[in-house]
Amino acid sequence: MQLNFSAHLRTILIVCFSLLTWSALAADPIARGKLKGGVLSEHPDWFKESFLDIAEDVDQAAKAGKHVILFMQLNDCPYCHRMIEENFKHAPYTDFIKENFDVIQLNIKGDREIAFNADTNVSEKELAALLKVRYTPTVIFLNSENKTVLRLNGYRSVRDFGYALQYVQQKAYMESTLSQFIDRRPPEKQYSFRPHPQLKQISNLQSVAGNPLAILFEDIHCDLCDELHDGHLKNPAVRSVLENFTFVRLDALSSTPIIDPEGNSTTPREFAERLGLSYRPGIVLYDKGKEVSRIDGMLYSYHFEETLRYIGERHYEKYPKSFYQYLNVRTEQLLAEGKDVDLSK
Repeated sequence: MQLNFSAHLRTILIVCFSLLTWSALAADPIARGKLKGGVLSEHPDWFKESFLDIAEDVDQAAKAGKHVILFMQLNDCPYCHRMIEENFKHAPYTDFIKENFDVIQLNIKGDREIAFNADTNVSEKELAALLKVRYTPTVIFLNSENKTVLRLNGYRSVRDFGYALQYVQQKAYMESTLSQFIDRRPPEKQYSFRPHPQLKQISNLQSVAGNPLAILFEDIHCDLCDELHDGHLKNPAVRSVLENFTFVRLDALSSTPIIDPEGNSTTPREFAERLGLSYRPGIVLYDKGKEVSRIDGMLYSYHFEETLRYIGERHYEKYPKSFYQYLNVRTEQLLAEGKDVDLSK
């Protein structure tokens, strides 16, 4: 039998080349993605250097005619950095804060011991768990009795944080909610409701609450609604995730009759008040007839998209403990796939 040495040689070369290629790929796995966007905050030197006896801090503040602010933050948190820079260091009301508030910074993952009151001595991270801190920063205002009179979850615009400061300093919390306090003020710039192709007009929310439902609350006072529409709601990735939801907008000042997701006859104004939702634009996320999560603070793209995904794709059923339980897994998955994750865009 005559051998075709030319064909045999080609076969050998192809096999050798394939082995070399496989070896090269095995030796050069997918490069791990990078986690970007973390920013370390430096609090102003006029923040109170507390001995972390909060009851004593409150007593001292009360004697000076002040309230205490607990600024609960996390290292490398871009939202904390933005709020420190914009709302404390360089705000038009910085002097007003100094005159009327004692600000104490706490790390929600920290180990410093805190005497919160006569019955509670815990670490910073244990206090954060007790107070059910879900966002950083979380800003808690305490009155002279060491009671929370206002809580802000997440970043607030300079204007909206200014309203919160006035609300607490004037002790308006004794007679109204923050939303009511803001509603009584003429809007500095009136927001006009904007269209979006995925928004639906539905008055009976119970009829669609069995599946993922996203309720967007806006009103004429909304300071960040244009930013939401020009940013997240134009993002193709966000629009893709929103396809899992019935997406509905309510005017939070409206008295038009509606039926809420649990079947109660109400109005958008009453519904927002009952939810305790003071942030605009606020998004409350329902599934199977119950609220599962909400966006009641400004979020950058990654957290915004993944909060929607957590509910819309029902990852909350696999990770019921918290959104961040899911987010840690999701982030690791993306990094392992060689994709960068930016926390501050």
